[in-house]
Amino acid sequence: MLRLSYLSGLLFVFGLAVQPAYAQTPSEVLASFQSDAAESTQNFQGFSAARGEKFFKVKHGNDWSCSSCHTENPAAAGKHAKTEKPIEPLAPSANAERFTNPKKIEKWFKRNCNDVLDRACTPLEKGDVLAYLLTVRK
Repeated sequence: MLRLSYLSGLLFVFGLAVQPAYAQTPSEVLASFQSDAAESTQNFQGFSAARGEKFFKVKHGNDWSCSSCHTENPAAAGKHAKTEKPIEPLAPSANAERFTNPKKIEKWFKRNCNDVLDRACTPLEKGDVLAYLLTVRK
């Protein structure tokens, strides 16, 4: 009986160890962006929701902005500018799944920044955009 209990305990602990690291909150993601930005941005003073909103709405190198697909209101559903594929709301207040899965966050920032800027976003740009998105209410 003791052996079965020990085995069950080991399986439980092993099961916890292999769980994917999904359960981040947008605030935790922002904190990780902050440490990246502090390392890579000279005189880093923190993120700015105002800078993030401007970045989100202004057209960049490829004549696209984030709002080209995600709309001027990131709490609303959007659609891809070329394919017209529907896109769920980007703001965490309107879509609780946004900014909770680190792999998806990196995948979409990489893809979308390349589409909009023709390059990767800096940690400062990512943090400013997320700071803005966290201010958007439904």
